Amino acid sequence: MTRFLTTVSALAWLAACGDGQPLFEDVQSDAQVADDDDLDLPPGTEDVSASSDIFRFEARNSQGGGLVTDVSYNAANDTFSVDNLGFDGENVYTRKTGALATLGTTRVYEADATVRDFLTGDPVSQIVPYVALYGVSKNRVDGDPRTSFAIVRTGGYAGYGFGGYVYERNGGTVLPNEGQATFSGDYAGVRVFAPARSQLEYVTGQMSIDIDFEDFNANDAVKGAITNRRFFDENGVRIVTGTGPDDLQSPNVPIIVVEGSKSLSTAGEIEVELQNFILNESGVLEPYEGGKFTGIIAGDTTSGSGGEIVGVVVLESEDPRFEGITAQETGGVILYR
Repeated sequence: MTRFLTTVSALAWLAACGDGQPLFEDVQSDAQVADDDDLDLPPGTEDVSASSDIFRFEARNSQGGGLVTDVSYNAANDTFSVDNLGFDGENVYTRKTGALATLGTTRVYEADATVRDFLTGDPVSQIVPYVALYGVSKNRVDGDPRTSFAIVRTGGYAGYGFGGYVYERNGGTVLPNEGQATFSGDYAGVRVFAPARSQLEYVTGQMSIDIDFEDFNANDAVKGAITNRRFFDENGVRIVTGTGPDDLQSPNVPIIVVEGSKSLSTAGEIEVELQNFILNESGVLEPYEGGKFTGIIAGDTTSGSGGEIVGVVVLESEDPRFEGITAQETGGVILYR
């Protein structure tokens, strides 16, 4: 059984359409690489270093997030266990079947829709659907996955509902002092809605992260994007609305490029913001989706396969299909060189 263990500036953004020139503003800083205290990371492992295991989980918030810190995977029967969520069956999520068994390389699990009254045997309806996404590295450290992530969300509430995410690194990392590197891989996530749309959707795509370990002088530069996103309903049917250039407005979300403060720590942790734009009715670009990626570099980036990156994205936007409805997208990645 694989178990996740709990241990408790100036911006430059790439243009929304994906091909624009970055805007930038210079700031003065003497820092070479961001310290961990400079990054706004989720709670979890304290006193981290480049050689330490790291576990992170979503912080508690007023929207129902951050309730999930204890999850485990049972390879013997391909089930996923989740603690601390009400009316999600008996805490054991089974693998979905058909097209939704996986999203790219990420496995998808779902809680039971009913349980039995422990005394009478009568059925008790659960909050549905509760789903869990589980991503696991193809590499191992002492028999355990080098990196992994899990995301739990529900579309059963008139709001974002209860859930959370976790991600972790087993083993340390080796970071270079110079040169550049590019990481890429599958992106998979779930979308929930507020305040009065009780539904869940899935999203797939790709993500890339590029790192310049030599410049900026004040901090290592990080860029990249989520690209080629595709959206699906609870039954796996592709959502095409015709409201934008592809599906639900822009399918790409670039990473904001930061100079002078936070992006990459000496322990190998990453915190970057993401933002894309759309044309409004007046033909003016305005923000559409915005959020943050936090993650961890794992393995030796200077030799062999070159290491990997695990992390989670949380984005929010106004849903263009419904008046007054916002969408929250939570996606996970494991990126390789």
